[in-house]
Amino acid sequence: MTEVSGKEFIANQKRYFDMAIDERICIKRGKNRFHLLYAPDEKQVPPQPILEPDEDFYRAISAEEFRKSAIEIVEKVHQKFYGNERKICPRNA
Repeated sequence: MTEVSGKEFIANQKRYFDMAIDERICIKRGKNRFHLLYAPDEKQVPPQPILEPDEDFYRAISAEEFRKSAIEIVEKVHQKFYGNERKICPRNA
């Protein structure tokens, strides 16, 4: 195991990431703090299960449905506050 300071690691990140493929790197931070950097073995990392869609997925609305409902809500709020009067934002003029 190779021990390096935080400054040394930051200055030579590529070197230590490459070294971490073959050995563990201990990055010391302060008196009692450290981080271990290493490449995990295939056996250590369990494969991530592929999840099937649940009922929330099927209840969700599409982006187009969301856009349409958002426009309707904004138009209702605009109508409530401004009536038929058209106010133009200076940035969009």
